Amino acid sequence: EARLDFLFRPDTLFINPETLADGPGFSSLDPTVLLSALALQTSRIGLVSTASTTFMPPYVIARQLQSLHHISDGRAGWNIVTSLDGHLNFGAGAMPPADERYAMAAESAAVVRALWDSHPHEALRIERIAGRYADSSQVRTIDHAGQHFQVRGPLNLPSHPAGSPPLFQAGASASGRQFAASVADAVFAATPDIAAGVELRRDLCVRAARCGRAEGSVRVLPGLSLYLGHTRAEAQELHAATHAGLSLERRYQAIEHMLGLDLRAWPADHPLGVEMLPAQLPKPRSQTHADLLLRLVRHERPTVETLLSRPEVVGAAHWSVIGTVDDAVASIIERVDAGAADGLILLPGGALSSLELALKELVPRLAECGLFHREYSGATLREHLDAARNHV
Repeated sequence: EARLDFLFRPDTLFINPETLADGPGFSSLDPTVLLSALALQTSRIGLVSTASTTFMPPYVIARQLQSLHHISDGRAGWNIVTSLDGHLNFGAGAMPPADERYAMAAESAAVVRALWDSHPHEALRIERIAGRYADSSQVRTIDHAGQHFQVRGPLNLPSHPAGSPPLFQAGASASGRQFAASVADAVFAATPDIAAGVELRRDLCVRAARCGRAEGSVRVLPGLSLYLGHTRAEAQELHAATHAGLSLERRYQAIEHMLGLDLRAWPADHPLGVEMLPAQLPKPRSQTHADLLLRLVRHERPTVETLLSRPEVVGAAHWSVIGTVDDAVASIIERVDAGAADGLILLPGGALSSLELALKELVPRLAECGLFHREYSGATLREHLDAARNHV
């Protein structure tokens, strides 16, 4: 009803039982199975599934995503992840280093796209009387022999007339950016402030050009964490209640893991500069979050209190609005005008009321401002993304 372009479904292939005490953690249905069910109940909204190139064979990824593409009639998308954990579920002693994971991702994406092209829908004839199913000369092997994968092909499923599923990516490290610049249609970005969004967008434009792609090929879609209320006080109460279980000790631990700083004994108003950082920085689970904190320390000298409340520490490093729909509209306009976003991923949190305000009031307000469409102009995800070049 809100005419959103797509639903984005993240995924992991592991779960930490300790997190289940106060929440579902990473519990979830398989995203491609879930989105296949949703495809039958919808007709326009795009359905972006997640598949890990570290753990899933390219042939399986290609087949599952192409199946979702057919079931949804051209509305599927692939969120390419390299995974941060889960190796113990796949017989591996340790997670591969980030550079190796992205090398695997690049090769996997190339194989998947080759498989999608290996069985073109134009080859189908379906001539029952003549007994002819397809022009087999158009269905060809890919004979891929790479460093990480060997795949003969072709895919046992034809392509869809809408073209291949668009590709999404979320890594913001140097390796992740380079990979995104080479293949992604859009990047799901953690940009807690405008400067981070502007820098990422400019960097991806430069990298994409070096890969021979047109300027603006990679759309930057920052996550927008929303805690919306009818008043600012209501929104602040919602945010506080949502994060009440995040103790001060867990925040100190998060900073220590990302920056190697033990701030427990420091006064809340003490400013932090690069001179306080250890000579050897830790290797955190999420390098993206650590890099964002490091940039903040280098450029702004935040206080201990400020660092403890940063989204990288208390949440997922996303741009955050805690306030009214008016506050959210103003923040979105500011980001777009600054060149920090090509669109956004709405992440309403805390309560269903926040979701309802986002869909029933925020999105229509964006349409009134000319930043979003009022009606769909196409039926496939690719058409939605092409049309969205004129709005967020």
